[in-house]
Amino acid sequence: MGRALELARRGEGRTRPNPPVGAVVVRDGAIVGEGFHPRAGEPHAEVFALREAGEAARGADLYVTLEPCCHHGRTGPCTEAVLAAGIARVFVGVLDPNPKVSGGGVAILRSAGVAVEAPVLETECRRLIAPFAKHITTGAPYVILKSAMTLDGRIASGAGDSRWISSEASRAHVHRLRDTVDAIMVGIGTVLQDDPRLTTRLPEGGRDADRIVVDARLQIPEDAALLDLHSSAATVIATTSHAPAEKIERLRRRGVQVLEFPIAKAGGVDLCALMQRLGALGYQSVLLEGGARLNGAALREGIVDRVQIFIAPLLLGGDDGPSLAAGTGMPTIAEAKRLKDVRVTRFGDDTLIEGDF
Repeated sequence: MGRALELARRGEGRTRPNPPVGAVVVRDGAIVGEGFHPRAGEPHAEVFALREAGEAARGADLYVTLEPCCHHGRTGPCTEAVLAAGIARVFVGVLDPNPKVSGGGVAILRSAGVAVEAPVLETECRRLIAPFAKHITTGAPYVILKSAMTLDGRIASGAGDSRWISSEASRAHVHRLRDTVDAIMVGIGTVLQDDPRLTTRLPEGGRDADRIVVDARLQIPEDAALLDLHSSAATVIATTSHAPAEKIERLRRRGVQVLEFPIAKAGGVDLCALMQRLGALGYQSVLLEGGARLNGAALREGIVDRVQIFIAPLLLGGDDGPSLAAGTGMPTIAEAKRLKDVRVTRFGDDTLIEGDF
């Protein structure tokens, strides 16, 4: 199952509206076939693994990170392929959260005499499909808040300098993360301060995620770097009725997708409404790389699902630099948001702490 997870991760960020899935066929203790789902419309992981195994699949074991599907979509049911191949046992990482499947695939296999064991490495497999699971059950994308901070909790100096708090190894990891999400979201403050490109820069290239800017008054400069990229990724701006109509039209003529929302109580974009709209557009995962104001609003409005914080061995001192999240926080420690499934990883001298709500 560990190998199946490795394979599945090759499809992260490329399979929507489907989840990333990996599969391995094992006979007499040796792998005889393996595969992963590369993108929607192409065969599922099980089909690739069974094709590679060929006749060796008959009487063999199949390890798959997600319950085999049992419904007709753009491809046929994987349960039919498993039965036709003569697989004797199936080990399933996690049951499919899709209501069209939801245990149905396992039931079909068992009724046909195939032994099924589930779940296997459930935590890891569930973490892999978390964006798909949230989107299929709530209609909203899975949001990962990523930030880097100093030991004294600052994400920038008092003068706004933040390049670079994190190490080169940490930044390389962030680009690998960008390669696996559907969209990257920032606030207008980040655009005005840093003029980011929000592209994925890896030695092997990688893919650019779509870019989302939360900009209640449509202050984005029309020569901003992310508006002038030669990339297949889309640019989306979330704004409100405060935005000048003529500027909206100019941006739309340039191919920018401008979404208008009612003004939230705090005066900005209603982030819950934005998430529902993004979900309706098909986004399963959003990487939030905002500044303190957007981070604070996202946490208060409860749209964040996972947090990834890089802590660098730096001290800025003073109290003039921005912290992770601006605005009013929880009044007591007892009310603080506590992370679950916490993981700690070292990248150079930095420490990454990540966990889920």
